[in-house]
Formats: sequence, C-alpha cells, structure tokens
Amino acid sequence: MLLRGLTALVAFQLLGSALHALCLAALPGPIIGLLLLFGALLCMGQVPAPISEAASGLLRYLPLLLVPPAVGIMAYGGAIAAHIWAILGALSVSVVLSLAFSGWLMGRLSARRQP
Repeated sequence: MLLRGLTALVAFQLLGSALHALCLAALPGPIIGLLLLFGALLCMGQVPAPISEAASGLLRYLPLLLVPPAVGIMAYGGAIAAHIWAILGALSVSVVLSLAFSGWLMGRLSARRQP
C-alpha cells in the first residue's frame, strides 16, 4: 500500500513538472502537481488509504526540511539584519492575508455542512 501511495504522489509531481515544462512556466512543477492532487482528492471526496499512508510516512521527516533555512539564517545574518523591516512587513502582510483567507474559507465550508 505504501508503494502505491508514493507512486501516486510522485506521479502527480511528474505531471505537474510536465505541465510546467509545456505551458505553465509561472508556477513550479511540484506546486502544479500539488494543486492537481488537491483537485483529484476534492473530486474523490476522500483521501485513499495508500496516499494517506504514504503522506503519514513522509510527515515523520518534515523536521529535516527546517535544517536548510536555519543554515541560511546563520550564513546570511548580515543581509537579513540589513533588510529586517522589509522582511517583517512582508511577513505581517502575508499573515494577515492568510488569516483572512482561512477565516473566509472556514465560513464557506461551515455553511456547506449545516443543513
């Protein structure tokens, strides 16, 4: 089951990369594949067991993805300090927009569940 789930995840990533190479150069291939996977899961209405098992297995290694940003912060501390206000401004705007969108989406999804 794990192999089927990993194969499906890699297939969506490859499909996204192919679409990126053919016509959608604005978005990275893995992001296109992720959006395609999200659309497929929405159409199915549930997450199949193989994909759920593969995703759970990959989530155990998620903390390893935090190592490169930590090294980047250490290596480029001076550049970050020079542009701290721009960085904080961008982070603040993105947090506000994310919270507003999440609230709007939760309201829409809650309205769909109520009879």
